[in-house]
Amino acid sequence: MAEGDTTRLVAWAHEMRSVHDRLRAAHRVAQDEVGQGRAPSASRDLLLFCRGFCTALDGHHRGEDTILFPAVAAEHPDLAEPLRTLVQDHAMIGHLVGALRAAVDAAADPATLGRHLDGIGAIMESHFRYEERTLLGLLERLELTAPVTQVLGPL
Repeated sequence: MAEGDTTRLVAWAHEMRSVHDRLRAAHRVAQDEVGQGRAPSASRDLLLFCRGFCTALDGHHRGEDTILFPAVAAEHPDLAEPLRTLVQDHAMIGHLVGALRAAVDAAADPATLGRHLDGIGAIMESHFRYEERTLLGLLERLELTAPVTQVLGPL
């Protein structure tokens, strides 16, 4: 195996950490905008931040469900149950993100949007920590050739 190949294999763990950090930052930006107390109809930025965060988180989970997790399952069948748990988390987070989108579309007040973001943030952080504990070590050895944005989302 060439040196560049080894670097690519190790990069999946780094890429996951990096995407999680960017999603955490996007969540903080959305929370900060809501924390300014402006109504969504008065802030295009709030709409952009909330929609951007929702899109990024959804894309991240979709890529994991369709590309990353099947690749992990193929090499590590013993992880079937943890992978099922992660997919279930994705569905729950997707439901919460859908509720946030609906609240943004309905021009909900900042306190309501803040509650949605707080709930997503709590579940998202718990999920990311579990995912990192479960997968980062094996991602350092995973052989998967696919564009990072397809595997881990657009962010």
